[in-house]
Amino acid sequence: MANLSKSKYITYCQCPKALWLKQYKSEEMVIDPLTQARFDAGTEVGELAKRLFGDFVEATTYKTAVDGTQRLDLGAMVAATQKALAEGAENIAEAAFIYDGCYCAVDLLHKTPHGYAIYEVKSSTDLKELEVYAQDVAYQKYVLTNCGLTITGTYLVNIDNEYVLDGKLDVNGFFRINDISEAVAEEYAKVAVQTKAAKKVLEGAEPKQHLAEHCRKPYACAFWNYCSNNIIPSPSVFDLYRMSFKKALEHMNEGRLSLEDMRQEKLTDLQQLQLECTLNDTNYIDRKAIGEFLKKLSYPLYFLDFETEQTVIPKYQGTHPYQQVTFQYSLHYIEHEGGELKHREFLGISGEDPRRALAEQLCKDIPLNVCTTAYNKAFECTRLKELAEAFPDLAPHLLNIESHIVDLLDPFRAGYYYMPAMNGSFSIKKVLPALFPDDPELDYHNLSGGVQNGGEAMSIYPQIQFMEPEKQKKARRALLDYCCLDTLAMVKLWEKLREVSE
Repeated sequence: MANLSKSKYITYCQCPKALWLKQYKSEEMVIDPLTQARFDAGTEVGELAKRLFGDFVEATTYKTAVDGTQRLDLGAMVAATQKALAEGAENIAEAAFIYDGCYCAVDLLHKTPHGYAIYEVKSSTDLKELEVYAQDVAYQKYVLTNCGLTITGTYLVNIDNEYVLDGKLDVNGFFRINDISEAVAEEYAKVAVQTKAAKKVLEGAEPKQHLAEHCRKPYACAFWNYCSNNIIPSPSVFDLYRMSFKKALEHMNEGRLSLEDMRQEKLTDLQQLQLECTLNDTNYIDRKAIGEFLKKLSYPLYFLDFETEQTVIPKYQGTHPYQQVTFQYSLHYIEHEGGELKHREFLGISGEDPRRALAEQLCKDIPLNVCTTAYNKAFECTRLKELAEAFPDLAPHLLNIESHIVDLLDPFRAGYYYMPAMNGSFSIKKVLPALFPDDPELDYHNLSGGVQNGGEAMSIYPQIQFMEPEKQKKARRALLDYCCLDTLAMVKLWEKLREVSE
């Protein structure tokens, strides 16, 4: 019935080839956890926004596909929308329209004295991507106008990041409503031509398209691996430490793509170290500098890692949108030279605010004035400061822990220890397998239970409350095992640093 949707139109505006691939080779899409989290947040926020103006008619309709899955029934949604319009509905959620093969569903269509206003809902807290939002709404206005509706206003509904949950969630306080009519008018003038061009792309063969800035702007393209395969070697200029995507493209367009091609280029010290180690297949170890770093550590020695959930709609009193809420920690520690490696941990109860219980337990598990390590300590330090702000009575102890944290990332980020397998990244997920390539105990892929990275931990924790008891036990075990491996990995890195410094 419809061959061009709103999302496909936006994809076309970014890259015509991506539109074609989305239609005909969708199996090539690679959606990273952060992008998926953004999609999920958008869905959650969209549901909440339907209540902005009170009662509404829901046009969303599903049908069962041949494979048994539930899919949107576009025809039924259009019919439901027409029925709601005929009955004078004030608000229609997911109001669906089709014009000349162009389909859209409006997040919230609100009746006004002289027509209808379009409200597009986004899970963002700013208007940095206003051009994309305007393209989105302009496409909707084009379809609705050609279906005979008078559009009297176009608005973007996004999140007020200063909103703090105090009592019951205030929907109107949570959202900001932005009049984007001016930006929409600018994009509206292009829609007729661009929809025609987009349809032509879908009717033709796979387009040719050079790798360029549009591969990352405004969004990272899900087809990057497909398009760059057989073009970009591994490793390449794109893998150089802190090489911006724009700068890497410039090098590529000037004929410098492999690391060998970069020999004569001006690089940062770390990029030069990476290049030399990779091309010569050698490791670099500054034993003296590592030894100096290790002098910062003292017994009793603690290794700390936090896990957090980041909900777009605040669930706990005193929290704001997208706040990182710490729900878990793992703590390995050694009390004296040659002492036994011990472990303590905390995991909150899904569905309950975990912060107070976690903070109290942490203050019991880590004494005052002891040396604690973290990997990329900015994360742990920020969480500790947030907990201290939330619980003033615990603040002295929490801030004492924070002030004594030493970052195990430092010797790697400073270039004291580099191996080609790190491939320009000092993430613990890169450093650990580089230093311990054949140790299954330290391989995150060997973890069972569906938690092998922080994104999965963040995703599974809030779902535990809805699981059957046996599945809850398995999910909690998976979270505990994952977080435990994070701090065990830190212990192993510390031991390796001691070994090579001797």
